[in-house]
Amino acid sequence: MCTSQLALLQVFFLMVPEGVWPQPSSMSGAAPTPSDVGPASPGGTLQSFSEGSETPWPVPEISTTGPTVATPSVPDNGTVDLFPVLPVCVCDLTPGTCDINCCCDRDCYLLHPRTVFSFCLPGSMRSSSWMCVDNSLIFRSNSPFPSRVFTDAGGVRQFCVHVNNSKLNYFQKLQKVNATNFQALATEFGGESFTSTFQTRSPAPFYRAGDPILTYFPKWSVISLLRQPAGVGAGGHCAESNPAGFLESKSTTCARFFKNLTNSCTVDPALNAASYYNFTVLKVPRGMTDLQNMKFQVPVTLVSQAGSPLLSGNTCQNVVSQVIYEIETNGTFGIQKVSVSFGQTNLTVEPDTSLQQHFVIHFRAFQQSTAASLTGPRSGNPGYIVGKPLLALTGDKSHSMTLLQSQGDGICSVKRHEVQFGVNAISGCKFRLKKVNCSHLQQEIYQTLRGNTNPEHVAIFGNADPAQKREWTRILSRNCSVSAMHCTSCCVIPVSLEIQVLWAYIGLQSNPQAHVAGARFLYQCQSIKDSQQVTEVLLTTVVTFVDITQKPEPPRGQPRTDWKLPFDFFFPLKIAFSRVDSQKSSASLILTLCLLVLGVLKLETK
Repeated sequence: MCTSQLALLQVFFLMVPEGVWPQPSSMSGAAPTPSDVGPASPGGTLQSFSEGSETPWPVPEISTTGPTVATPSVPDNGTVDLFPVLPVCVCDLTPGTCDINCCCDRDCYLLHPRTVFSFCLPGSMRSSSWMCVDNSLIFRSNSPFPSRVFTDAGGVRQFCVHVNNSKLNYFQKLQKVNATNFQALATEFGGESFTSTFQTRSPAPFYRAGDPILTYFPKWSVISLLRQPAGVGAGGHCAESNPAGFLESKSTTCARFFKNLTNSCTVDPALNAASYYNFTVLKVPRGMTDLQNMKFQVPVTLVSQAGSPLLSGNTCQNVVSQVIYEIETNGTFGIQKVSVSFGQTNLTVEPDTSLQQHFVIHFRAFQQSTAASLTGPRSGNPGYIVGKPLLALTGDKSHSMTLLQSQGDGICSVKRHEVQFGVNAISGCKFRLKKVNCSHLQQEIYQTLRGNTNPEHVAIFGNADPAQKREWTRILSRNCSVSAMHCTSCCVIPVSLEIQVLWAYIGLQSNPQAHVAGARFLYQCQSIKDSQQVTEVLLTTVVTFVDITQKPEPPRGQPRTDWKLPFDFFFPLKIAFSRVDSQKSSASLILTLCLLVLGVLKLETK
């Protein structure tokens, strides 16, 4: 009897963790008391504090949310060690002052720092190693290491064993350095203080998407980058240092301001077309290692001749207003062809003259068919994608439908905004009236509102082919009615254009495709008398997209017959059979039920 009691006592000591003792009113298998388990720390890690002189260890991370525990109470034992035994307290940075969340700072004088601080800084608590398994797998613990059972927020009980003397607590001692071993340590662990990564780094064998494109100026033997100036700041000033990315077709717009255009007209390289093609483009980056080999260089060819800036009287002629690069690539073989075209304008020499420039870089595959290149990018395949350009057709040429755009002074600009599918928009600008007859003025304003391309059709889908007329729908349009105005000496001009687009989703509900059902142009006009001295008029354009999708009704099945009988339906049968023999009544009842079931089945089949 004594032997069995000693064995049970030994098992009891193995199953109860070190420093955890059951309360007098609790059983030996109870969870740790509040004084043993601290509050949860960030990341679901708990901190354990054992009573006595034992060194506390952190509780393992059971889940992302720590288990629910009670607020720890202060132990009555005055000999409790107030601070963890750490070789170095790395977060104790203020001598004589308690550093917040530094659980090893002796200046805090806290029995349990975790009860005051929201968390302990890294390195302020002893690291520990825990091995945890599901508690249901453990019948009896005979581990020589401290162990505990914890319950996480999900109610899962984990049996964890604390591994003593964790390697994470090993202290790395500093090496002793003296005159004898100084040179040996410097030679073993030392190296060059400064290294040039550009000189040792070999150029890439080919361009990758987004890489800057290398250019070479033979006249000065200088390697540079292909630039695409972009607007910065509120005024959109041109930033010259913006590099063009390989395979990244982009368009940018920026403004240039000149205090003295007379001096800048023939001197500023940004106004001269020659500065945009007097270089060669490297096919691949490794071409910079052999600049004398022309097979790695691609010259920039002119699509049409562009004149140099010329100051003639009070006008600066042949000023570059638009630059368009067409770059053909062939995969890892790099750039095969580069062409450039220009748009030029004339500037009047005035104080604080401004110029708006437009830069376009377009990439396309080498040996791409001409028909495919003229088609342009799709706005969806097949259905439109919200935010993509709304495709229009003029004759046999496809283009994007556009809106008015104003310059810095509010005057209508040659450059226009693209109409984006599904995005309602409004824009406006000031149009300066010229001293021309009424018909010419009307045509000029109509062209300004619609754009130079004058769209006639709109694409039904985002991948419409210009050669297939059935993939386009005609735009309904009606100009202003002159007869409606009761004025014989008035000039009726359009001042507003509203573009209404009706669209809808079609196809599968799991993959609907947006298509355009119809579009129309609505003009609002006003009359101007010849006697009025009107110098400018405000023009506006509005785009409205209307969703006319008709969602189908959800499918419905045939109604099912729901047979319900009153609760006392068999009451007459019970009364009739209660007076006869039990066996006969049972047989009669079963027969009656069978007849009823057969009748119900026949009705359902009909």
